Amino acid sequence: MNLPMLPANQQPRYEGQGWTHWPDYPELSLQFLRALGAAQEGAGTISECFLAASRMVPGDLESWYQEWQRVADVNVRRACAALAGGHLHTAKANFLRASSYYRSSELFLAPNDSRRGETFQKILANSHAYLGLISPIGEILSVDVGDGTTLDAYFLKPSSGATCWPTIICFGGLDGSKDELLAKMPRYALSRGMALLLVDMPGQGGTLRRRFTVNRADSEVPVGRCIDFLLTRADVDGERIALYGASMGGIYSARAASDERRIKAVVSDSLTFDIHAELQQRLSHPDASMWMHLKWVYGCETPQEVVEKSRDFRMSDFIGKIECPYLIVQGEHDFLGLQTALDAFHFAKTRAVPVELKVFDAEETGASHCQADNPALGQEFICDWVAEKLDIKQSISAC
Repeated sequence: MNLPMLPANQQPRYEGQGWTHWPDYPELSLQFLRALGAAQEGAGTISECFLAASRMVPGDLESWYQEWQRVADVNVRRACAALAGGHLHTAKANFLRASSYYRSSELFLAPNDSRRGETFQKILANSHAYLGLISPIGEILSVDVGDGTTLDAYFLKPSSGATCWPTIICFGGLDGSKDELLAKMPRYALSRGMALLLVDMPGQGGTLRRRFTVNRADSEVPVGRCIDFLLTRADVDGERIALYGASMGGIYSARAASDERRIKAVVSDSLTFDIHAELQQRLSHPDASMWMHLKWVYGCETPQEVVEKSRDFRMSDFIGKIECPYLIVQGEHDFLGLQTALDAFHFAKTRAVPVELKVFDAEETGASHCQADNPALGQEFICDWVAEKLDIKQSISAC
């Protein structure tokens, strides 16, 4: 499948939302920006990203898949050679980059494309190899939801300090996964003395691809089971558990916190206040490529069914019930818009929710969706905020 061919009338340039590689193809440009942001955090290299892009045909999704696969394969070979030679740090770095590049390659494949499953297995293989080389070793888990469904998850904890850790449960968005969060979260949370439970919620990552579990509005149920699991661990401080969700995950996190009182702080890193209204407006473009992914995630046959199911995800139905500290983060140039975050913030304020709003603007950078153009700024702010709410004191010795 190719994107519609548009007249090439603009050169690559830096804009408010960050680097725009193909101005005529905003969706591809956003995903390339996402890859650059991951590279900034160690899940890629800038030169390899630009090399892959230089070999792509703008608008040709097959070339997008092939070129990310190509650079990912190079990193796998490099990682295996390093591992065989005992160069563990180089192997670890290359396994993480390979996982991220494979993730990029998979983005635009149809759900029924056999390469989607094959590529996801490559993502997992490289993520798991990476987890086996970090210290402490990352744990590969499954969390039983109790209704016949299971969540895929990773658990990571700091390398030194306490033996009982405050913990953040984290998940991504509509096309996010725990594997993408491996580069985004650990550097900032672990260094501040917080453990991480990275989770594929229903409709995400391996929970969707391997277990065929579509999304659900009652996110408090799977999140509650994640908390139940954490409370069985002697290395988790059960009185200091926070929740982070990005994009669609920002809706899931707020819904879960509205019902689950064991959560002590919650973050929505970009959100859509009324996703039903947003998708209703987009019905005028029923053949748009986004509907292919939405139908898969929602488990629906038609765009109209997706819209109807999305009624249950409207944040006005639950955001006013949040009692713990709540942070909304949105970029000035988020493709979802800024107003949707302002609406959520003001609605929560009028319901006496202890809510805060952080807007990243173009002058500061981080103004794209989930700070894709500069994820370091977003994670610094978010993890500092969570650490404050969980009463974690940072020390010079831990820096």
